[in-house]
Amino acid sequence: MYIRNWMENIKKISHINWIKKFILLFKQKQPIEKINPNWQPHNLQNSIVTLQPLKETDFEKLFEVASDPHIWDQHPSKNRYIKTAFRIFFDSLISNPTAFLIIDKTTNKIIGSTRYNEYNREESRICIGGTFLSRNYWGTQYNKTIKYLLLDYAFKFVKNVFFHVSKDNIRSQKSLLSIGAKKVGEVEFDHYGEKVLHYKYLIKKTDWIQNL
Repeated sequence: MYIRNWMENIKKISHINWIKKFILLFKQKQPIEKINPNWQPHNLQNSIVTLQPLKETDFEKLFEVASDPHIWDQHPSKNRYIKTAFRIFFDSLISNPTAFLIIDKTTNKIIGSTRYNEYNREESRICIGGTFLSRNYWGTQYNKTIKYLLLDYAFKFVKNVFFHVSKDNIRSQKSLLSIGAKKVGEVEFDHYGEKVLHYKYLIKKTDWIQNL
């Protein structure tokens, strides 16, 4: 009797594992949607944050967060806490409809911003970047959950999501590694007339699904 029960349990476990593998394989085989993606949807939210499309009228409220010098101390634009410098950055966000306000659902306060950029349909890729958060939220679950929202949505349309982080931005590098991003190269970007070395990180759709 003991042996029979043991065999039945083994069969059940094997059956469950087979089902899990089938579901995983099914997800991986799902085709990328062929429609032109909306990279500024209105429905990106979970239990703690809402990503709300950024508007021109949001400048003053977002600058209240950005005016903390410590947010930018590892960034190439260390003066972005100054309103004139932040205005340049904000205008670049507004110029393409891919940026979001980050809103804490528990307080309904704006706590930062993030965006998609560099979408390439032929190469099935997009970048996530420009993310900054109020220091009150550093070291919490917020940054990770924001990235999860952006990644889950992006992988409906692309197979690869890239991140570009300046070589001195150690905080962001560690944060990306913690969500499974892999460093795949280095690239120099022109930053207001100066070449700045950035590290390139990648998360593939297949890896993302396997790690869910």
